Amino acid sequence: MSTIPRASRLLAGVAVAALLLAACGGGGDDSSGDASASQSGNEVVAVASIGDAGAVLVDADGAALYTADQEADGKVRCTASCAETWLPLTVSDDAELAAADVPGTLATVKRPDGADQVTFDGAPLYTFADDGGPGRVTGDGLSDRFGGELFSWNVT
Repeated sequence: MSTIPRASRLLAGVAVAALLLAACGGGGDDSSGDASASQSGNEVVAVASIGDAGAVLVDADGAALYTADQEADGKVRCTASCAETWLPLTVSDDAELAAADVPGTLATVKRPDGADQVTFDGAPLYTFADDGGPGRVTGDGLSDRFGGELFSWNVT
């Protein structure tokens, strides 16, 4: 866990998203995609258009969010080394999850470590470490195995 307070990280993420919005005004061919998000400032999840993936859910930093088919029932199974590659989107108890442009239900589920992880229509949300930052989707359709359990990932 980072030693930077969550509120500071969220504000920093909003600032990054604002910079991305400003930078996306040009018409050049950018292989990293268009990460323009429609966030109001304190939302944990928003919708953004990212390259060929189209409209996807993103976190406050503009990073694409993923779900694992194996967690569609809302039970967190991605722990330990899995959670080092697929980073859980966690929030404080008082985080505002409502977002006008998100086409589903946002809620939280307790992770085994006690953290509150954001869910979309019941499925826990993750960012993908190998995306390398905001505006990229490289984990859609990937399957991997952690602790003997198969995970199939989809950008949301």
